[in-house]
Order: sequence, then C-alpha cells, then structure tokens
Amino acid sequence: MSYYLVDYENVKSDGFKGIDLLTENDEVYVFYSDNSKTITFEMMEKINKSSATILYQKVETGHKNALDFQLVSYLGYMIGEKGMDKQYCIVTKDMGYNCLVSFWNKENVSVSIVPNVHPINTAPADPALINSDSVEEEVRKIIANYKTKQGINNALVKKYGTTRGGEIYKSIKPMIKDKKGR
Repeated sequence: MSYYLVDYENVKSDGFKGIDLLTENDEVYVFYSDNSKTITFEMMEKINKSSATILYQKVETGHKNALDFQLVSYLGYMIGEKGMDKQYCIVTKDMGYNCLVSFWNKENVSVSIVPNVHPINTAPADPALINSDSVEEEVRKIIANYKTKQGINNALVKKYGTTRGGEIYKSIKPMIKDKKGR
C-alpha cells in the first residue's frame, strides 16, 4: 500500500502517469488550487478507471507556498493516523520538500519525492546493485523520465558506465515491463 500526495500546481497531469497501474490498496490525495484546476480528458479517463482511491483537496491560496504547507501538514496528519510503517510519496518536482523527506526518514518513516504516481516509484530495488539512497533515487528518476527500455538503458550506461549501468538495467528490467521496447 502506498499513499501519494500530489502537488498538482507543480506536476499537472504528468503527476498522474501510471495511475492506471495502481491497485485498490493505493490512495492518491490531489492537492490543487485555482492556479491549477485543469486536466485533460484522457487523463481524467485514466483517473476514473483507476482502482486506487482518489481524493481531492482544494487548497486556500494567497500566500507563497500555500499548497506546499497544506500538503505537508496533511502528510503529518496521515502519518499519525495511518501509521509510520507505510509508504508515503510526495508527487512533485519541487526539491524544497527534501528537508521534509530527510526529517521523516530519520524518524524511520518512508517518505519520498517522486515525479508521478507510477508504482515503479515505490518498487524495491536490488540492494546489491543500488547500494545508496542517492543511487536508488537517481535510478527511479531515470525510470520515470524515459518512455522506453532503450532510453532507460542508455541513461543508466551514461550515468554509471557500461558494466554497472548494464547490471543495474538487468536488475530493474522486471520493474519496467510496461515500458516500450524489448
């Protein structure tokens, strides 16, 4: 089970990539404002067909980072209500949340920043190959940013070299079976 808190002002429709792959055990909380209240029909159709529970929270604006503060406050509430042993993902490109992630990780709560709700963002990586949080985070970003298996492989090889990049690619291949290519 994963909980996704979507900073819709920041990610727009891209934040919903992978929503059709979520299960009935997943929950998505969409934080939006008057600054960001449009979505494509195609994405709305995917959202409506998703098995996940989707909840919407229109936030009050008028101050800088108003949505961010309300999302962070709600995350703290959720951790208290749902437990510290769950997986919480903030869907955003805003790295201002890094200090929050660091804080909760030190408290042994799994909080991460992800670019979209794709379940691959919460899949466990092979610890033998991805042996640090920074490498794991980089691999997750590469997976999220490329549409094809070839693109992912090329990015891993460029980042980690032919041998290590190839090994990482082989270890994550089961996680990317929905990507285009072979």
